[in-house]
Amino acid sequence: MQPESLDLVVSALAFQFVNDLPGVLAQIRRALKPDGLLLAAMIGGETLTELRQSFCGGGSRMRRRGLAPRRAVADLRDVGALLQRAGFALPVTDVDRVVVRYTDAFALMQDLRRMGATNILRERRRTPTRRATMLRMAQIYGERFADPDGRIRATFDVIWLSGWAPHESQQQPLRPGSAKASLAEAVKKPK
Repeated sequence: MQPESLDLVVSALAFQFVNDLPGVLAQIRRALKPDGLLLAAMIGGETLTELRQSFCGGGSRMRRRGLAPRRAVADLRDVGALLQRAGFALPVTDVDRVVVRYTDAFALMQDLRRMGATNILRERRRTPTRRATMLRMAQIYGERFADPDGRIRATFDVIWLSGWAPHESQQQPLRPGSAKASLAEAVKKPK
């Protein structure tokens, strides 16, 4: 993209699949015109925490070969820091938590595969996960994260982010010591 050629960049649930998120954000920032806007949503945070905990909770038999890396997840604060690092002005991040219910862990994993949300990490194991490991994970998932009706919960955190390409018309922080009101006075309890 040409520098300062775009007024707006929108990304809907694609950033979680990017190999170099800091690099992509820097390229987007460079492509935005002054006062141009980035609006994006990505999966991150505590997404699939139940599945992660179920894979980790299988006891010594599951850990004999060590835990395999399964997914990379950006934290809300990390995304905000990446926006600042890329040079965005007025960065904002927020999160919406969505809980989806499934009949079992295998139905969840089937949906993830259909969405293309399988393990994309380079450090992943190249051998298939053992059947006993998968069965134990599903058992733990059902024991720990099932509702009274037997359906399991899966958490998805959608991280919303926005940032502006810097421009002189945007809000600027005041010089330190230039405040006209005292914070100590504002928070002082009345007598």
